[in-house]
Amino acid sequence: MLLKLERIYTKPADLDGYRLLVDRLWPRGISKVNAHLDDWVKEIGPSTELRRWFNHDVEKYPEFVKKYRAELDANPITADFIKQVATQLKTTNVILLFGAKDEQHNQAVVLKAYLEASGKLPEN
Repeated sequence: MLLKLERIYTKPADLDGYRLLVDRLWPRGISKVNAHLDDWVKEIGPSTELRRWFNHDVEKYPEFVKKYRAELDANPITADFIKQVATQLKTTNVILLFGAKDEQHNQAVVLKAYLEASGKLPEN
């Protein structure tokens, strides 16, 4: 099974997978029904302070990656989140949903790489 990224504002490309919103804030203009979510793990998103500091500034992205990874290392729910993703990946694709306009420079990209580097996800 695959770990995928998808912008929540686009028409869902994959409704067959386990869909996780990984933003700390609920995306504007999206109803809970239209989101087609299986879970919203807002606590795994970057802290309010880090999110505000980054402000989707591409020049700050390399530093944002370091700071967000440090937050993930220190986050008490990270281990359970990794287990949740690993469990779902045994039977279906997992789609990490995010609201950012920039699809290459956002927390979901960092989180996906972090999960893949954990060594705790099942092999494809």
